[in-house]
Amino acid sequence: MSRPLPRVALAVGAIVATLGLSACGGDTAAVGAPLTVVRLGYFPNLTHATGIVADKEGFYARYLGATKLQVTTFNAGPAAIEALKSGAIDATLVGPGPATNAYVNSGGLALTVVAGAASGGSSLVVDPSIRTAADLKGKKVSSPQLGNTQDIALRYWLKKQGLKTDLQGGGDVSVLPQDNSQIVDAFKQKLIAGAWVPEPYATELVQAGGKVLVDERDLWPGKRFAITVLAVRTDFLSAHPQTVKALVSGDLDAVDFIAKDPAKAQRDVADVIAKISGKPMKQSVIVAAWKQLEFTADPVASSLVLGAQHAFEVGVLTKVPTLDKLVNLGVLNQLLTERGKAQVAP
Repeated sequence: MSRPLPRVALAVGAIVATLGLSACGGDTAAVGAPLTVVRLGYFPNLTHATGIVADKEGFYARYLGATKLQVTTFNAGPAAIEALKSGAIDATLVGPGPATNAYVNSGGLALTVVAGAASGGSSLVVDPSIRTAADLKGKKVSSPQLGNTQDIALRYWLKKQGLKTDLQGGGDVSVLPQDNSQIVDAFKQKLIAGAWVPEPYATELVQAGGKVLVDERDLWPGKRFAITVLAVRTDFLSAHPQTVKALVSGDLDAVDFIAKDPAKAQRDVADVIAKISGKPMKQSVIVAAWKQLEFTADPVASSLVLGAQHAFEVGVLTKVPTLDKLVNLGVLNQLLTERGKAQVAP
């Protein structure tokens, strides 16, 4: 399990206290009462640009008012979801795989998806010697974390190609989960044959000599699938709907900002990646990777349902997925209507 990388330092005692809070979360138990702080997670990836931009450009702060934003960054979804379920954070941008897994495994109680953030931006990049799926037999291929969105996509695609994997790293193809930055280093050292990763790491692998074997967009209807959504604890949504509305409002402002000033948005994301990873990313990587993504508040709900079925088929989910109340578009569609924009279809 990847360890979260806190942007705001938390004392051990504070963490323990947080985990012991009531179901309402935050630092007040009164339903509807204003919060002192809301705790949000996101990743230092281009696929999380909506949240990064909303944070760095002050859009969240604009709507949160007196409620302060506290951010914790993560490498991949399962770690973020564990923090969400434990009560260590209230909301997170996350891939749909871990979100649906947590929803199903909790009987629909753990979280609710209230908006999207990005579509596209995920690829299987391999050594140029790999020409077909069959060439991967007996090889090691990486994903960011066991059970994360790219991990599920990789295992499902391999299964459709007739190649077996298991959650312990065995099978026809050995899937080796590791941090995105470690994946790039391992690929350069030829320790792995390739990886299914989000942007900008897919582009970074290409610029390190790899080639795209699978652009995940080609596997989905209309080339659209959710790679990042905004999920909140269901009890937090019930207790603090105005705070959730503020977060969604910030995301909508960020989507507009990204469309109007992509260069500044790219700098915002680059700053976060450099700060968290300690390795500034080349501008050429970010510019190229940006083209692989669509930043949107639409969670592409149909792709969440299909993705959950994929997770079940590869053994990441042990229960048949039922996602009746996973997505709640009430807040998002209310805000879109207020802004004179078309509502998102369920």
